[in-house]
Amino acid sequence: MITKIIASQKITEVEELLNKHDKIAIVTHVSPDGDAIGSSLGLYHYLNDLGNSVNVIVPNSFPDFLKWIPGARDIVDYEKYPELAQKLIAEAGLIFCLDFNTPKRTCRLAPFLEAAKGEKVLIDHHPDPADFCDVAISYPALSSTSELVFRLVCRMGDFEAMSHDSATAIYTGMMTDTGAFTYNSNSAEIYCIISELLKKGIDKDLIYSNVYHNYSEGRYRMLGFILSEKMKIYSGYNSALIWLTNEEQNRYKVKKGDTEGFANLPLNIKGIIFSVFIREDNEMIKISFRSQGAFPSNKFAARCYNGGGHLNAAGGEFYGTMDEAIAIFEKALPEYADLLKER
Repeated sequence: MITKIIASQKITEVEELLNKHDKIAIVTHVSPDGDAIGSSLGLYHYLNDLGNSVNVIVPNSFPDFLKWIPGARDIVDYEKYPELAQKLIAEAGLIFCLDFNTPKRTCRLAPFLEAAKGEKVLIDHHPDPADFCDVAISYPALSSTSELVFRLVCRMGDFEAMSHDSATAIYTGMMTDTGAFTYNSNSAEIYCIISELLKKGIDKDLIYSNVYHNYSEGRYRMLGFILSEKMKIYSGYNSALIWLTNEEQNRYKVKKGDTEGFANLPLNIKGIIFSVFIREDNEMIKISFRSQGAFPSNKFAARCYNGGGHLNAAGGEFYGTMDEAIAIFEKALPEYADLLKER
């Protein structure tokens, strides 16, 4: 049985907005991951099938291993088409904000999103949402935003109308945001939802293969390099660090998404509770945090890198050098020594 987690008032408010507007934009966060793309395209197909004019807008490109999802080629990338993206947001009567809890997570789209006159609906599972939408459907305890999209469609009585393409996108988002259901996925209701999605004819084995068997050769050559040369273990704190410079990424001809999952790798080592991946990007340094058990990676991210996220999966940004970013991490570790004791 799937419980009615979303408040009835929220369902009514969304239904009223959908009756009021038929020009809709869906916006998600910068560097979109599987849940961002999966939830956006899951909602896109549903709304499109209802006869609405719907556009999905992303701040920048997303990994190749997500571009097979039905509808992915229709997504508008702001970096490639800035004027079109701005126009679609400005003209939308209704804007769905998916998988982010504050406008700044949309990076360069944020000013246009905040200035947009269209009514806004937040659908998200990250903690501490900012107050910037007319309707906020925020449930941090859930596995993914894609799960929330499924629940919303069902609560509006439209499961039967959900298409195979919508179901495929939703399952992809749920799968990727739980590491193929290996973490944050202990709720029995997740598997009830999967059962319902299977009734739509999704091929979960093919979806897994499309995502996890679709990396570049450069990723795997780089993987050997980082495990041999760029992983440091802090045994006294049950922690690990991986770091990559732009030069090293260029050496292996890294493509978008090739470093996906690297932050998780050290957690396979016995005793490691906390893993951090620091990677140079074009304009900043990106930091990914993963943890096991009760260690709050999101609090560490917020404390050290103005980041945030979930208990066991978080992210942050740093504007400085790689050495400075690493020094901040190493200086902070002793402050969390008690929490990092192996249990």
